[in-house]
Amino acid sequence: MSGGLSAINARAIAFYLPQYFPIPENNEWWGPGFTEWTNVARARPLFRGHRQPTLPADLGFYDLRLPETRQAQSDLAREYGVEAFAYWHYWFGGGDRILERPFQEVLSSGRPEVSFCLAWANQSWTGIWHAAADKVLKQQRYLGEDDDRRHFETIVPAFRDERYLRVDDKPVFYVFRPEELPNAAEFVDRWQAMARSAGLPGIYLVAESSDLLGTGARYITGKADGFDASVYMRLPAEVSRVATLKMRAARKLRGGPEVWNYSDSVVAGLPRDEQIQPCVYPNWDNTPRSGRRGLVLSGATPEKFRRNVRDAVRSLAARPPQERLLWVKSWNEWAEGNHLEPDLQHGHDWLRALRAGLAQ
Repeated sequence: MSGGLSAINARAIAFYLPQYFPIPENNEWWGPGFTEWTNVARARPLFRGHRQPTLPADLGFYDLRLPETRQAQSDLAREYGVEAFAYWHYWFGGGDRILERPFQEVLSSGRPEVSFCLAWANQSWTGIWHAAADKVLKQQRYLGEDDDRRHFETIVPAFRDERYLRVDDKPVFYVFRPEELPNAAEFVDRWQAMARSAGLPGIYLVAESSDLLGTGARYITGKADGFDASVYMRLPAEVSRVATLKMRAARKLRGGPEVWNYSDSVVAGLPRDEQIQPCVYPNWDNTPRSGRRGLVLSGATPEKFRRNVRDAVRSLAARPPQERLLWVKSWNEWAEGNHLEPDLQHGHDWLRALRAGLAQ
């Protein structure tokens, strides 16, 4: 970051999905040419008022193997206040990786200019999106200290890149499912030691604390385990006993999916802890992946999203400028219905809402 860091309200980091180019594994599992666009394009309305498919505007059905696409994404992000992309990063153990090509090309080419960090999606891939939850496609394995070292050595070149997102000169590394680590505290100690041995001042380790509908977080021991921060991930859904009863009755009548109203007061439920960082969602609708087993937020608008961004930014105001990290889910999760990229209905309005919320 530049010397103007102290003047910013928050540092917006948008999660970035790389599954927009064909790979052999997806061809085998889901058919030739499968990408995330396959799910997006075949989505259909499942109830009255359900708007599907949601289709891309400016960038079209892009292919992430094209540097021109990645540059256009960077230009949009920088124009509207996104400081960094958090690229989902897959390491299943033993060097088994997937979908790494776009980020590796970003790293090797030095372009585009937008900052980045890595978010380790440490979870097995199953067929849950396609009613085959028991079908394991790729197993997440934890193979011990030697594998951790191999993992670290694979990504340390990224940590050294001048574009890499840092807090107090420490590269930011995000862990999606810290509760699935064999021993989270040992993981933290080991990675911090490897970072120092590599000549870094350490790593700014971030744990996800997932609490999808406010029923209780999966992981609550981030501070005790040594993580520098935990990101509280809760959908902006208006959940109450009455709302739950209405949702269940409606779902029984129409056969699914779950439908909740979008809430523009998400920060009210944020745990009061300076180690906790907020996450904001423009919207959510994962029926392109999960069909009638999916979950939909109804009534999301750019203006409601702007208010959530504004409140999340205000919740960070007392923290040191470098630690005012605001996570956005997501830049391009089109098949989950959460994206900042322009679509045919709203154009640039999600991006404008983010920029306006960051400025307030």
